[in-house]
Amino acid sequence: AQEVCDKLGLPLGQSESFKFDNDNRFVKILETVREQDVYIVQTTQPPVNERIMELLITIDALKRASAKRIIAVIPYFGFARQDRKDKPRVPIAAKLMADLLQTAGVSRVITIDLHADQIQGFFDIPVDHLLASSIFIPYLRGQDVATEDLLFASPDVGGTKRASQYAKTLGTGFVMCYKQRNKPNEIGTMQLIGDVKGKHVILVDDIIDTGNTLCKAAELINECGAASVRAMITHPVLSGDAIEKIEKSCMKELIVTDTIPLKRQSDKIKVLSTASIFAEAIRRVEKC
Repeated sequence: AQEVCDKLGLPLGQSESFKFDNDNRFVKILETVREQDVYIVQTTQPPVNERIMELLITIDALKRASAKRIIAVIPYFGFARQDRKDKPRVPIAAKLMADLLQTAGVSRVITIDLHADQIQGFFDIPVDHLLASSIFIPYLRGQDVATEDLLFASPDVGGTKRASQYAKTLGTGFVMCYKQRNKPNEIGTMQLIGDVKGKHVILVDDIIDTGNTLCKAAELINECGAASVRAMITHPVLSGDAIEKIEKSCMKELIVTDTIPLKRQSDKIKVLSTASIFAEAIRRVEKC
């Protein structure tokens, strides 16, 4: 939030947030917001439920303080992977998140790289869906890698659209990995579709959680003759010992954004700031 304010040349709004001894969250806005547009920057990193509840309570405080518009800037949108009912008796938690935000009083949502584009349709309010490619591609162009030697890869079937978009933008090819899971977060088998021999391969995805899929895909691509393997992932959830897995993997580099703070720094992990694109989105919304 402070970085975004610095880009816009604005001071960060003042508020306080704490929990009572009974674990109830309390939020107080420390300045007038009457008839003003207020942007709340809140990512939903773990503990996710706590972050979401704090966001909802802050929205309610602003609504009751007569804010003109309340815009939720959510760099990492929690529960985004629960975007469909793929088996009996399960929730669509991403839709529930949309309903909660709207009921609380949000006028607009700004986020980046949703797990599924259709989540925008869960809202009856405007959603500005930003793309991390506007950060990653300039970074890649600044690296000393010839386009003809570059190849993008998707670690699973669901990410082929993302990989193909990167490939189209830079005029390269792309490959994909096909995986079968035994159960959530446990991969059974994985196969590579495409030729990577002698290429510098970049795996692209929206979320890295346990790191199992990414590390296995990198190992498979490396075994198939790639010159090097890197990864560009928007949201570094990196739960459990994921950072240790990355450090032990054959990947030369993992490039992520700051939508979720890293638990600790790593020589293999490069963090790129999203402040500029969020600031530009806010600037354009205010011109509306």
